[in-house]
Amino acid sequence: MSATSKQGIIITRDYYQKAASPVIEIPEKLVHENVEQTGAEFLNGTRPPFFIVDLPLRSISMTINTLQPSQQSGAHRHSYETVMYIVDGEGYTMIEDKKVCWQAGDAVYVPVWTWHYNVNLSETNTAKYVSCDNAPQLHSAGVAMFEPA
Repeated sequence: MSATSKQGIIITRDYYQKAASPVIEIPEKLVHENVEQTGAEFLNGTRPPFFIVDLPLRSISMTINTLQPSQQSGAHRHSYETVMYIVDGEGYTMIEDKKVCWQAGDAVYVPVWTWHYNVNLSETNTAKYVSCDNAPQLHSAGVAMFEPA
């Protein structure tokens, strides 16, 4: 096995070998219709209720979240990264000591293990966002952690 070096990175000949094609597995369930009407609403004492998108995801998860007018979610942190896409509303997310303002159409990144919470700035309208994270991937590796404040 010979090796070449580019800018201090060792690359072996095996690196360029073509991998065997993955086995295609199409699960029976490919759509979760009307998530907010048919999904399980998850409630606990540290955050507003949210709906889990029930699909056979192995490496990512997706939830639909709402914040009532002037509502704030509970502060928490976790070992997985998260991206939130804001569907409706206007508010902000506190990530450690940084205030990240958002409105409909924005996407917000929450880094691994940072304390954070979300706030709806409207006194009359609900804010809604879709949240995606890599928690299932970390759960399968046995390293996912969640900690409420």
